[in-house]
Amino acid sequence: MANEKAVLLGNEAIARAVVEAGCEVACAYPGTPSSEILPAIAKFADSLGTKTVVEWGTNEKVAFEVAMAASFTGKRSCVAMKHVGLNVAADPFMSGAQFDIEGGLLLIVADDPGPHSSQTEQDSRLFGLFAKVPVFDPSSAREAMEMVKDAYDLSEKHKIPVMLRPTVRVDHCRQDIEFGTPIELDRPAKFSKDVKRWVCLPAHVKITHPKLNQKIDAVRDDFTHSFSKYNYEVPAQEKAKLGIIAGGISFAVVMDLLAKMGRRDISVLKIGTPHPLPVDIVSDFINRHENVLVLEETYPVIEMQILDRTKVKGRWNGFVPRAGELVPEVVEEIIHKALGEEFSIKADEDLKKAIEELKVTPKPPMLCPGCPHRASFFAIRKAFPDGIYPSDIGCYTLGVNQKTVDTSLCMGASVTQSSGFYLAHKIDGKLRPVIATIGDSTFFHMGLPGLVNAVYNKHAFVLAILDNRITAMTGGQPHPGTGEKPRKGDAGRAIPLERVVKGCGVEFVRTVRSYDIEENVKVLQEAWEYAKDHEEPAVVIFSHPCMLLRQEQPKIPVRVNHDKCIGCKFCINFFNCPGLVFDESAKKAFIDSRFCVKCGVCLNVCPHGAIEVISEEGR
Repeated sequence: MANEKAVLLGNEAIARAVVEAGCEVACAYPGTPSSEILPAIAKFADSLGTKTVVEWGTNEKVAFEVAMAASFTGKRSCVAMKHVGLNVAADPFMSGAQFDIEGGLLLIVADDPGPHSSQTEQDSRLFGLFAKVPVFDPSSAREAMEMVKDAYDLSEKHKIPVMLRPTVRVDHCRQDIEFGTPIELDRPAKFSKDVKRWVCLPAHVKITHPKLNQKIDAVRDDFTHSFSKYNYEVPAQEKAKLGIIAGGISFAVVMDLLAKMGRRDISVLKIGTPHPLPVDIVSDFINRHENVLVLEETYPVIEMQILDRTKVKGRWNGFVPRAGELVPEVVEEIIHKALGEEFSIKADEDLKKAIEELKVTPKPPMLCPGCPHRASFFAIRKAFPDGIYPSDIGCYTLGVNQKTVDTSLCMGASVTQSSGFYLAHKIDGKLRPVIATIGDSTFFHMGLPGLVNAVYNKHAFVLAILDNRITAMTGGQPHPGTGEKPRKGDAGRAIPLERVVKGCGVEFVRTVRSYDIEENVKVLQEAWEYAKDHEEPAVVIFSHPCMLLRQEQPKIPVRVNHDKCIGCKFCINFFNCPGLVFDESAKKAFIDSRFCVKCGVCLNVCPHGAIEVISEEGR
């Protein structure tokens, strides 16, 4: 309903704008901080009754290609992912930039400065510069919403994909948003065959690349003269001692700080379109200030496009930190430093006092109580205490707490790195057990090519697929193994994991119950013997639903018998459950009833049999 207001998450505001802008095909692969975008698109499409098709892709490359093909027919489309997801989608992204697309194509890439939940804190704006694609960099949820609509218009005006690059603080902020009415684009799908337009042959690139250069020059002109609402100066109220060029969320941080500091002697140039940079606007600002500071996250994308950096303080000369998030306390210190003023970050005494009063003990991230992965990892370590454990990207990476994750590189690398470890030891004639762990969603995303490669090249290792029937780490999204889809009434087809694995040519495939530790130790050992003898991978699928699915299961209340507990901490170090804690004063483990979900798995853990079932009489 138009003129209705609501307080939305930044990602929800982006999603609302996508639906209002007439997007008809929306695809994504989940990844923090982008995960809320596609479900919100589905929610708004359902509530508004639009025709928008909403789908999770098997991976980011797949999602991008689906959305791009829809744009070839004149449909507005979008694809959402996190920053490292663009690494996966880089191939079609780079080539697709050179096509004369028909319908608007919006790429939403959520960056994670810090990082908070990622392998890297890479800056997706550099991909925009690399591919020669326009980039919008919002400073708030409301601005991100407005940029979505302008991005579609720009995309169709110049027939080029456009990137919206929110960072985590924009994605996960909350702001009051005014709803608009979705536009109705009467555009039946029409694909006009044209080999020179749609086929990226080398001979065609000789034409399309110069044309892309012309497009990006025209976009720069638009950003300079037609987008003053995103690129503008907030002048100092007194003689300026410092000029700050700020992009994205850094602008919001700077404005809040200047208000807090009561500074009237600092000018700020906001840049919301960092590529192609409106160079004339930036150069004019620099020419009018003797002291200039550039603040942006996380790489020097604006800085690199500045023609003369003689007066500029930034990452290029080490003035701004080259790693980490530009949080307010860091930015405040940088501003004082740029002004030549003394400043030191003060400790948050109120927070410190609160922690002491509440007697809060900081803990590292852990798998949830009752998580099936914990039992699977325990069985793997018990079966192969001296094994090599390549792992993957998911909540199961927390298996590092159980000493059963030795490497984690990127999506699918657990499988391919297992091949590398096998080959390295095979050369020396001394095989060592290699047991890889990968989640069900990650396996569909990027594990399949590595497994096919291992079968083809005859690499001996055990692949443990941790099947909890959900994409758990990013919020519980479905995947091809579940068959569920985002929009109401839209069902997909579930693809059985075991059949997929066998289809890759794997002969040894076993599906086991994750909680059955003793039986799973035997199956794992059998799998490794098979892999060694046949020189090929063996696969064990550990199956149990994620605890977040709240499925009913038998309750097994347990206790620690302190007469048997010797305080060895084996259960703490190798099982690592929030429900099992250690009393340093008594030198004994005990069950923390606040977290224990009575899964009963820990009965198999203590080497001294100290963890026992509580009998009916003892309850």
